[in-house]
Amino acid sequence: MAGRILILDDEPKMTELLVRSLERSGYEATGTSSPSHALELLKSDRFDVLVTDLRMPDMDGLEILTRTKAIDPGIDVILMTAYASIDTVRDAMKRGAVDYLEKPVSAEQDLKPLLARLLTGSASRDEKLPPTRPEPAQPTEVGNDSTKSFIMGHTPVMDELCEKARKVARSSASVLLRGESGTGKEVIADFIQSNSPRANKPYVKINCGALPETLLESELFGHVKGSFTGATADRDGMFQLAHEGTILLDEIGEVSQALQVKLLRVLQQGEYSRVGDSRVHKVDTRVIAATNRPLEKMIERGEFRQDLYYRLNVVPLVLPPLRERPEDITELTKYFARRFAGGDVQFTDEALEALGQYPWPGNIRELENAIEHATVLNEGGSIGVGDLPSAVQQHRAVLPGTGSNISDAVGNATLEDIEKHCLLQALEKTSGNRTRAAKILNITRRTLGYRLRKYGLEDEVNRRWP
Repeated sequence: MAGRILILDDEPKMTELLVRSLERSGYEATGTSSPSHALELLKSDRFDVLVTDLRMPDMDGLEILTRTKAIDPGIDVILMTAYASIDTVRDAMKRGAVDYLEKPVSAEQDLKPLLARLLTGSASRDEKLPPTRPEPAQPTEVGNDSTKSFIMGHTPVMDELCEKARKVARSSASVLLRGESGTGKEVIADFIQSNSPRANKPYVKINCGALPETLLESELFGHVKGSFTGATADRDGMFQLAHEGTILLDEIGEVSQALQVKLLRVLQQGEYSRVGDSRVHKVDTRVIAATNRPLEKMIERGEFRQDLYYRLNVVPLVLPPLRERPEDITELTKYFARRFAGGDVQFTDEALEALGQYPWPGNIRELENAIEHATVLNEGGSIGVGDLPSAVQQHRAVLPGTGSNISDAVGNATLEDIEKHCLLQALEKTSGNRTRAAKILNITRRTLGYRLRKYGLEDEVNRRWP
């Protein structure tokens, strides 16, 4: 058994999804939607890790954290939240949380890798985990069990991409990963690191778009005591932690120009200074950067430094969106289904057709979540169209020749699906003119942009109406 995990979330479906996914990976997982019940379980039984939501109606996650540590000081606590703030995270860490995850949480991409890092190599309450050192991946299989293992596909373009990643892994050259959200940039980064000479050295990841500029600088380069409010002690940054190893700078396009200068210094000279400190520190860190933003256009607009771009872009790897290689969809579908169900799963022809017709704006990540959704809802037999997410059903319903109609789709659609459909329909009517589309929807242009980002539609809209 890999570890005993308690999941607490006031949304029963989320709890069930996480529990079932962890059980398929060998964890002993228990779930509840009641904070009081969770505390009773913690008093009567022993768990290695508690994964709890932050915002719940009866008792918030910080109170749960405090009470849990009083019951069992040795348990690891992970918070899940869609409302993370720096103050909340700091408060959680002070109370003993080991980490936090931003919602929506994917068991495969977020929770399992974190649990592996927490439990691997350390004794659980009952036993130790078996070794998880990965075997070298095949050219079209990327990742390993301790990160995010899934095949990327077998089309010629993916074979070429994975072979190039294998070659660059042997060097210390900077790599720039390009591609839409969900195409697997982080998975390729994991593959490069795990197959590199630095595989046994530190591997640090940071999302540059998730933190404000001042805090991001401190996270990257560290700070000295008293350099800003809350800096109560000297602290090493991510670059120092990744010394002789690898750092992944995700969403590099979100970094401010002031911070770009400091990143360039690290890449060119291998040196940096902490926030509030004039002393120069040397560091040897391999940099992998990732972005879904058009850096060349940002350079033209003066938003991104050209010299930094050249330093990062030593070896560019571009991950194609899933819609450009539909022949991989069936293979990926069956792979995910076997993983989630623990064995071979059959799909109806109509379900496979619906999956093949859907444009997958969220790419592989969306497909993975869709198949997990289908395997959870399926009650036996072949997976049919009715087991698929409503967005896939709705898209199939409006296609000509499918024998369905829009009212059927709306009947199965969530409010989020309907809102996505309305946003795209308004943009379709205005040929991508956002001002006119916002007027049709009776919202501001700013609100329209916010909702497109919220639902992950920005890339699709920019592609269709550049």
